[in-house]
Amino acid sequence: MDADLSHHPKFIPMMVDVMDGKNNGVGSGKFENSSTGFDIVTGTRYKRGGGVYGWSLFRKMTSRGANFMADFLLQPGVSDLTGSFRLYSRNAIEDILPKVNSKGYAFQMEIMVRAKDCGLTVGEVPITFVDRVYGNSKLGSGEIVGFLKGLLNLFLTT
Repeated sequence: MDADLSHHPKFIPMMVDVMDGKNNGVGSGKFENSSTGFDIVTGTRYKRGGGVYGWSLFRKMTSRGANFMADFLLQPGVSDLTGSFRLYSRNAIEDILPKVNSKGYAFQMEIMVRAKDCGLTVGEVPITFVDRVYGNSKLGSGEIVGFLKGLLNLFLTT
């Protein structure tokens, strides 16, 4: 989760319940396995009940566009590939991290693609993302180019 509290900690108990199978959350297609819990639970801005506050139209369109392109090309089965508010089981981390090569926003996307490849289960919890009050976003042209390179690499190699 973002340390600046853009991801509010109030969602953590629901995410833990979803991971433990005590709450269905919002299933994510092929990854859904809610009766026994999940290997990964991701907060999503893009399912009913989720959202974003304080972003410019450009930032919203960039995020939606990135998620649309990645979903279309990679079909990972989750609604929010660029979000970083996630819970991982220890086994998921041990399975996925050695296979990940990307950095920045592409890292978040690659984690979900590798999770699918490993057969891990992923649940989603709608969250509200609030733009930071202090500091600046790292989203710039370099991050956008890095994301596109990572997307192309994953498309060609997975």
